[in-house]
Amino acid sequence: MGFAKTVVLWPNGAPGALGDGEGDVPKMYVYPAPGAGLHSAVIVMPGGGYVHLAIEKEGGEEARWLNAHGVTAFVLEYRLGPRYHFPSPMLDGARAMRYVRSHAAELGVAKDKIGLWGFSAGGHLAGYLAAVNDNGSSGAEDPVDRVSDRPDFAIVSYGRFTMDDSVPRRTNMEGLLGDHPTKAMLDSISVVKLVTKNTSPCFIFSTTADQTVNPMNATAFYDALKQAGVPVELHIFERGQHGTGMAQGMKGMSELAIYPTLLANWMEMHGWMSQE
Repeated sequence: MGFAKTVVLWPNGAPGALGDGEGDVPKMYVYPAPGAGLHSAVIVMPGGGYVHLAIEKEGGEEARWLNAHGVTAFVLEYRLGPRYHFPSPMLDGARAMRYVRSHAAELGVAKDKIGLWGFSAGGHLAGYLAAVNDNGSSGAEDPVDRVSDRPDFAIVSYGRFTMDDSVPRRTNMEGLLGDHPTKAMLDSISVVKLVTKNTSPCFIFSTTADQTVNPMNATAFYDALKQAGVPVELHIFERGQHGTGMAQGMKGMSELAIYPTLLANWMEMHGWMSQE
């Protein structure tokens, strides 16, 4: 099943948009879950280092899997560097959350069962939005801005969550911060420093063999969530390079194929996916 329609998040133009080119219009592709009644929803955020999007491997594939499990899915196309830097992708992600929640009735979605699923840079974005959010502005002119952008849960796959020098890294997330980020800029996107007791419950997936994003990011994020008293589940597999996606059919690494089952079990436990 493919997506049913495309939603432009800001019909009158996104904040800070530089023009009306293809990369200037953040949007979502909607994959409605089959069947009557209200469904849980997940906004999928593909990775790509904040400079491109793996829109099918870390978007469409997951959306169809969610549909097969009774969950309505949205794949977010957020703004990217080098044209856009922080906080543009964060504004797009927050707007996506508010859009789905404010249009929950017409989308057939339960407004208190809306989560995020991010991969790599999208995993960082999902983790950031799980930690940094608000209740909306009741007096806002735009009805979308009147609701909360806090995800009810977040799934994060091989994302970077700390910019601390104690965790080795190859880059300074230049796609998000530009070529010469200051320490203050690095701290502002270091998710582990932003975690509070109000951070969304999280499911964390990583692999020890990841040479692009050190899996110590996953353990650092887990530790921060655990210390704050936030519900969290962590799975780190021994094998598997960066960018495993749904981790199905990977030659010589059949153990990774259990990942979607572990995720489904977690979602079912919390009532975000119906038990089959």
